[in-house]
Amino acid sequence: MDTLLTYRGRPITSADLAFLRALLAAEPRLSRRAVSFAVCAAWQWRQPNGQPCDALCRGLLLRLHRAGHVVLPPPRWRSTKPWRPRTSAPPVRVDTSPLAAALRDLRPLEIRQVRRSADEGLCNGLLAQYHYLGYQQPVGAHLKYLVWAAGRPVACLAWGSPPRHLGPRDRFIGWSAAARRGNLRFVAYNSRFLILPWVAVPHLASHVLGRMATLVPAEWQRLYGHPIYFLETFIDPARFRGTCYRAANWRVLGRTTGRGHNAPTMRPTRPVKEVLGYALVPDFRARLTRPT
Repeated sequence: MDTLLTYRGRPITSADLAFLRALLAAEPRLSRRAVSFAVCAAWQWRQPNGQPCDALCRGLLLRLHRAGHVVLPPPRWRSTKPWRPRTSAPPVRVDTSPLAAALRDLRPLEIRQVRRSADEGLCNGLLAQYHYLGYQQPVGAHLKYLVWAAGRPVACLAWGSPPRHLGPRDRFIGWSAAARRGNLRFVAYNSRFLILPWVAVPHLASHVLGRMATLVPAEWQRLYGHPIYFLETFIDPARFRGTCYRAANWRVLGRTTGRGHNAPTMRPTRPVKEVLGYALVPDFRARLTRPT
């Protein structure tokens, strides 16, 4: 059967297009969201936690609509909020007076997972204002954490889906291309880690990373219905040494090529980063390299 395109690993055939056209013709009053749920049910397109792959399906339908393969019903709802790019967040105000103390004097720290909570905007705004990379809204599975001490936020962390291709990580794990495609969801990527600039607490960063090794897998399992076995991150060696990661027993895996994920040439197009990883279970290689 001919494959017209492949979307997020799923081949879309002429039979699939015929099904979509028949569905749209038979149910012309369905909203785009309802069409997406109907397609997910018919194709058994579900996340590991059992929820429909609604966002992925809507992306596919929109791509087919724009290419002229199908005609979707007109959108029924538009946001009344002012447009804001994914790479920004509204500014926030917090107490920026210096906080210098020993870690033992601030314990116990309060670490909250703030995605889809009232504090998510605070986390986004702090990253946008004080992290050197700014803020970017994650796509796909992700978590956001705020760390509180003495009633004040002192750190922010963001975790998300990992890059598909990462040479140092892939060689360290030793998985095949097929195993990587099937098991990449068992890896979480630390995309942002920020200790707020007015906070001077020795060993705070490595302590928080140690706590993350327990908190992130549990919350990932609760939200997404599957475990994670490995954590990874990048650091810019021109800016940082990654001391807190090393102190928290993360391992240096190597350096990126600097070519980005889809660079058309063999020339570096962005800064070379150091890749660090942390195994959450002793048999992570066996679990990540097994066929799916």
